[in-house]
Amino acid sequence: MTQTILVVFGTRPEAIKMFPVVHALAADPRFRVVTCVSAQHRGMLDQVLTIAGIVPNHDLDLMKPDQTLDGLTAALLTGLGGVMDAEKPDWVVVQGDTATAMAGALAAYYRKIPVAHVEAGLRSHNIYHPWPEEVNRKIIGTIAALHFAPTETSAAALRAENVSADAIHVTGNTVIDALQWVSAKIEAEPALAEGLADLEERFAGKRIIGVTSHRRENFGGGLEAIAEAIRQIAERPDVALIFPVHPNPNVRKVMEGALGGLANVALIEPLDYPHFARLLSLAEIMLTDSGGVQEEAPALGKPVLVMRETTERPEGVEAGTARLVGTETARIVSEIFTLLDDKAAYSAMARAHNPFGDGHAARRIVELLGNVR
Repeated sequence: MTQTILVVFGTRPEAIKMFPVVHALAADPRFRVVTCVSAQHRGMLDQVLTIAGIVPNHDLDLMKPDQTLDGLTAALLTGLGGVMDAEKPDWVVVQGDTATAMAGALAAYYRKIPVAHVEAGLRSHNIYHPWPEEVNRKIIGTIAALHFAPTETSAAALRAENVSADAIHVTGNTVIDALQWVSAKIEAEPALAEGLADLEERFAGKRIIGVTSHRRENFGGGLEAIAEAIRQIAERPDVALIFPVHPNPNVRKVMEGALGGLANVALIEPLDYPHFARLLSLAEIMLTDSGGVQEEAPALGKPVLVMRETTERPEGVEAGTARLVGTETARIVSEIFTLLDDKAAYSAMARAHNPFGDGHAARRIVELLGNVR
């Protein structure tokens, strides 16, 4: 009997981590896969859908400028609930810790539809760092019937919250599946990632640092301190920073005001997935407050400095490929300069060791869904 699986996502990171699951479900005759996107991030989401060849069955198109979290959550609950009423899925699959994922799990719970949670068990143990993601994933963890933990550390966090061990499965992280897939696609079709050629020529001979920053908890003073750190780092003549700037106006206003016009800083539009993979390969160091970059960069042997006070991905820190540096300007600059100037310190972090998976997480997830009785 064919099972209907409703896969729900709404942001670029979710799309990256979910498209391998959608591909694997679509290739398995045991399943009818239905995709619903909220478009919590519109343009950035669409870039991933295009490269992955996914045309959603349902598109709620909920992105609005400056919408509140409670307004977004209400729209998500009613919109996703309507899709569930129409499709009557056997399972709802959500990923990570976004408002879309949380509302998807809650709408499914209201209808007594079982929920499977991809990338389950991440915990920072601080409900305001990251905010609101920590509470979102804890809510999903309370509701989910299947928890697909990326690592044993994540599985242990779930067991500590008294989640049944039978419901927890360590699968690896689907972000590694996605990175391997897109890397192979770029190799076969180099034109997919040629858009950085001008920057590669402009910064030839310089040591490139890739930057991403968009976390809500860093809005205001945190972003201003990060911008000042980037300005100071850019004073080095041997360095160039490539910074795809998040479209959120809270981020753009600060970064463009502080960094616009600096010769060694390229503030560019958000990159599609192939070009972001290309940036990862070009960069000597990644400076980020993103969760996904903490998982992706180690797969390419690139040190990650994490501009946050806590991380729900301690595996990278424990493996030595990532380091928490907070948002204090002096600390960020000091840590970057250490990696640039101390070969031993750089080599210690630049080991191509990835604790987050082997590229087969999606296949494991689909098998587990298929074996549920």
